[in-house]
Amino acid sequence: MNAFFPFFAVIALVLIAFAGIKAVNLYFLFGVIVPYAAFIVFVFGVIYRVVKWGSSPVPFRIPTTSGQQKSLPWIKHSKLDNPSSTSGVIGRMLLEVFLFRSLFSNTKFELREGPMITQGSAKWLWLGGLVFHWSFFIVLVRHIRLFMEPVPVLLQKVEVLDGFLQIGAPGLFISGVILLLAVTYLFLRRVFIPQVRYISLAADYFPLFLIIGVALSGILMRYFFKVDIVNIKRLTMGLVTFNIAVPEGIDVIFYIHLFLVSILVAYIPFSKIMHLGGVFLSPTRNMANNSRIKRHINPWDYPVKVHTYEEYEDEFREKMKGAGLPVEKE
Repeated sequence: MNAFFPFFAVIALVLIAFAGIKAVNLYFLFGVIVPYAAFIVFVFGVIYRVVKWGSSPVPFRIPTTSGQQKSLPWIKHSKLDNPSSTSGVIGRMLLEVFLFRSLFSNTKFELREGPMITQGSAKWLWLGGLVFHWSFFIVLVRHIRLFMEPVPVLLQKVEVLDGFLQIGAPGLFISGVILLLAVTYLFLRRVFIPQVRYISLAADYFPLFLIIGVALSGILMRYFFKVDIVNIKRLTMGLVTFNIAVPEGIDVIFYIHLFLVSILVAYIPFSKIMHLGGVFLSPTRNMANNSRIKRHINPWDYPVKVHTYEEYEDEFREKMKGAGLPVEKE
């Protein structure tokens, strides 16, 4: 049931954009004001979240450890899964950001007849997440060309590689199709796996439906509803240069696509998608596990009167001897 409200919320957003353009002709609102507002919310929202995370005190070493800690010379040390140095932390962070190393080690538990609990590998989630994030990244890189003139050679090379299959006219971009398939898989996983469905909230489904809407509207705009790409480029270049102009002749599907993108951008700082920045500020990832090498003292500690064992034994020595307990001093 948690999926129905986000689904109809996205449908409502599509209808709002459609009615705003077709019925009321709010081209300036959906073409200029909404994108600017979304960008401002995104920037200040990200700054707020980063400052809040950065100012959170972390008095202890709490890195996530998935391997042998550095200890004795003859015990093999896991330098990436349990780093003890800055270089190890950087290596683990790079593998985490680009290859989702921790998710690759993900396991699943199942209760079978017996009853018996079985443990197995769960690589499909890792593969789906990896494909989703990389295809999303490539799509974003491709869209940079709409905000630059002339288009850098590197972006042109990315487009050539993305459309190397040379299917159809205009050419098929693989990243867009893979993005739609990957996000659909992540949605279906939440629906058909009972354990995942049980812990899934509306906040988990809403960004998935938003991204599905963005990907689907982009595919429809490119391959089915032919839009005026020249006027779209004029609009986007006007947004980045503050030479605002809303050209005529742009189909409503573009404004629906732009509106969904704007909602997604504004929603990022207040959602789980903000993990794209949080991973760098997470003390479980950006700290070295060198507790056996260096002593870490809680800066919040203050002097307190303690009752040492020697004092304890001096106080209760006779009673301890009478009870047959060993004592260090006779």
